[in-house]
Amino acid sequence: MHTTRTRPYRPAVTKIEVNGAVLAYDEVGTGSPVVLLHAGIADRRMWRKQIDVLADRHRVIALDLRGYGESELPPTPFSHHDDVVGLLDALDLPQAALVGCSFGGAVAIDTALAHPDRVSALALFGTAVSGHEWSDQTNELWEDLVGDVDPEDFAATAAGEVRFWVVGPERTPEQVDPELLAFATAMDERALAAELALSAVDVVELNPPAAGRLGELRVPVLVTAGAADVPDIRQLADRIAAEAPQATRLPDVPDAARLFGGSDDG
Repeated sequence: MHTTRTRPYRPAVTKIEVNGAVLAYDEVGTGSPVVLLHAGIADRRMWRKQIDVLADRHRVIALDLRGYGESELPPTPFSHHDDVVGLLDALDLPQAALVGCSFGGAVAIDTALAHPDRVSALALFGTAVSGHEWSDQTNELWEDLVGDVDPEDFAATAAGEVRFWVVGPERTPEQVDPELLAFATAMDERALAAELALSAVDVVELNPPAAGRLGELRVPVLVTAGAADVPDIRQLADRIAAEAPQATRLPDVPDAARLFGGSDDG
């Protein structure tokens, strides 16, 4: 019998060795497996609202990608898409649906292309795509909204990235939940430290990248974006829907940019 939980579930972190690294993840629920892949400005905590809802019907696994959150980063070459499949192997899962946001969406697409027999479906929110180059418009928006930021100043860089990706170019910070902004900023400061560490490691990219291979996707794909996100992201969603054979373009999420609310208030 299906029931609705009255308060959010707070799973305890689990750690498991995957391809020579110890990765952290949360797991809750039973049913068909779903793996949640976080944005590059975040970690697995961004799914704190969604994991409880999904767990009513699915076995939900929210992963910290290698180097992010509480996952390790050994100084050895690796690929994120191989780590996703390594996690499935470690958990004895033949297949899983992948849900990805932003960079996590790019990892999900890469996984489906590199290991097509291991992915049952994709759900992509504000996704990036490996091999995609940002338009001049996006670069100009960054200059207008953020400008030059010292990359070694994590606080200033996180503030700029949250202004650009979480608030979006068509809103002001005053129009966004301050709890979400504080939560996103804290996650992004930690993610920036992760990206600095990752820059010293050989991260193996999908070759050729996904940008020219979307037509090879052979699984059902749901794709959407935040209505307040940068135009490039909404256009990427359109492109995936046009090129992936089994893709469905859902309406843009109103009053949202890159993160769709991850605070504890739900």
